[in-house]
Amino acid sequence: MNTKDVKEVQPTFIYQTLWLSDIHLGNRDCHADYLLKFLSHVSCKRLYLVGDIVDMLAMKRRMHWPTAHAEVLKRIHKMADQGTEVIYIPGNHDMPMRYFEQGLLLNVKLYNHYIHESRDGKKFLVVHGDEFDHAVLYRAMNRLIGDSAYDLMVFLNRWSHRLRGWFGLPFWSLASYIKNNLAQAKRTIEAFEQAAAAEARQRGLDGVICGHIHKANLRDIDGIMYCNDGDWTETCSALAEDSNGQLHLLHWKDIEQRLTNHQLVLFNAA
Repeated sequence: MNTKDVKEVQPTFIYQTLWLSDIHLGNRDCHADYLLKFLSHVSCKRLYLVGDIVDMLAMKRRMHWPTAHAEVLKRIHKMADQGTEVIYIPGNHDMPMRYFEQGLLLNVKLYNHYIHESRDGKKFLVVHGDEFDHAVLYRAMNRLIGDSAYDLMVFLNRWSHRLRGWFGLPFWSLASYIKNNLAQAKRTIEAFEQAAAAEARQRGLDGVICGHIHKANLRDIDGIMYCNDGDWTETCSALAEDSNGQLHLLHWKDIEQRLTNHQLVLFNAA
């Protein structure tokens, strides 16, 4: 997608709150073009950036900054200028941002964690999620995240995406398929989710909203709502709160279909 073609349009997606994490701008596996298209059709009162927005670790190894990556930041900054409250909670890939004094930075509020109160009165701990790594100790994920095996999975995911694009096939994530079907990965993800829910319970909150493990999910864990908004390198997903306080997971495949249907309605109306 040519980012110059992105214009201000009537929003297709209108939310009270939107959560995005693990965008990994600066990483060649970031699907910034998808995210830019989504954000150009979104209106929300509050936007949470839940860590790993700019992949400073990847950029230290190799500089990668195409136009779409810069345009995503410009779009977020424009949303803030136009009245969206933007709250940025740095992660482990943009950790240097954690050393800035908490408060306002270029119209964006910067915090290490935040307590979000939904429209229906529920309170959620919002954190990136690397705080819960101690619970899993990478005991199984150490062969899937952070080492050569994970790099291989990401490499295969990247080429799977390219091949499907060449043949005109819809978006599908090989990485998500592996995480959903490999028992070892499922056990590690379960341990992470349990640790996140336990932290919310200890704080007397109703739930937790995080990212980090690139596995979008929305589930009840013994009375605690666990919410993971996913990522924009493997699954391309977000979490949204509607005007009634209900939470919804959004996946790129469904977002793209809704945008296509909306454009067809506009075309037929014309």
